[in-house]
Amino acid sequence: MKTSRLEAFSDGVLAIIITIMVLEMKAPHGDNLAALRPLLPVFLSYLLSFAYIGIYWNNHHHLFQAAENVNGRTLWANLHLLFWLSLVPFVTSWMGENRFAAWPVALYGVVLLMAAVAYYILTYTLIRQHGSDSRLATAIGSDLKGKVSLLAYGIAVPLSFLNRWLAFSVYVVMAIVWFIPDRRIEKATGD
Repeated sequence: MKTSRLEAFSDGVLAIIITIMVLEMKAPHGDNLAALRPLLPVFLSYLLSFAYIGIYWNNHHHLFQAAENVNGRTLWANLHLLFWLSLVPFVTSWMGENRFAAWPVALYGVVLLMAAVAYYILTYTLIRQHGSDSRLATAIGSDLKGKVSLLAYGIAVPLSFLNRWLAFSVYVVMAIVWFIPDRRIEKATGD
């Protein structure tokens, strides 16, 4: 089957995730800039999560531009990814509302780790379907960036209990690493 329905559904889910995140940010009751100060952790959490959802949307789009079709396994792998991404608004809110306390920062990392695992599974499900000599497989290559991400999130989760700011910094650095566009698929597909 073609990729268009999967892409449209995924785009809709990601748009809803972003909408839910912004609705979690409540306006302050004060009418001056000082009233915004307590919302800074909530805003920083939102900003980071918005970047992550945008990164996933961007990479998901490129991934399916290189895919010619999907099968049932791909549909389930995609739903697996969307499940973990749907938890981002909850952990974003919990982390921001609790001023980056250890447990919320750790759970945020668990969700990032599991979303990365799910994306890895989705990618390799597509590669297995299209073949190891496909343009998709060639574009993905060894996926060093993806593997480093898995390792970084895996380290940051327990690190949250030793130094929550260092763990949070790992999440920020990985977002920056992924924010820089990954041109592998664009080059392989000519997009």
